Amino acid sequence: MRRIAALTPDTAPPKSAELLGGIIARHGSVGEMVSTMAHSPATLQGYLDFSRAMKRAATPRKVSEKISLALQEWIGCGTCLAAHVDAARSLGLSETDIVLARQGTSTDARETALIAFALAVLAEPSSIGDADIERLRGHGWSDRVITEIPALVALNQLTGTFNLVIGLQPDVTARAS
Repeated sequence: MRRIAALTPDTAPPKSAELLGGIIARHGSVGEMVSTMAHSPATLQGYLDFSRAMKRAATPRKVSEKISLALQEWIGCGTCLAAHVDAARSLGLSETDIVLARQGTSTDARETALIAFALAVLAEPSSIGDADIERLRGHGWSDRVITEIPALVALNQLTGTFNLVIGLQPDVTARAS
């Protein structure tokens, strides 16, 4: 059940109205999560800036989606999970890739190491040690990619928990048709 209503540019605080208006001008519409974030101009601006910055990440897009699938499975946000399944499919990931990612693994040992690391960052960041970083380097992951993982985790944590707090659920009827 929806706990907080989405806003429009007409009902949002001035800074949020400006941000929503810009998104609508560029994309034609704005999603439920973003329009609900508009209650807080700081939250909306922070999310938009963070999301935009992460689009410039060095982590390969397919791997990033696999990580997001594993994270959202763990977080439990059905809305985010559905969005990441759709994104994974649009990138050409197979149904097997998607199922494995949701289970926190991959057919590729290098990817599995990075997915497992991301899950550890989410669930037990204090458990991460030197050996974990060396293991990732041993799989050929650069320090740039390794340092992007906590940010990817944080972005998924933000979107997943935000949707769960506001009560945003996936529209299963629209997905079934």
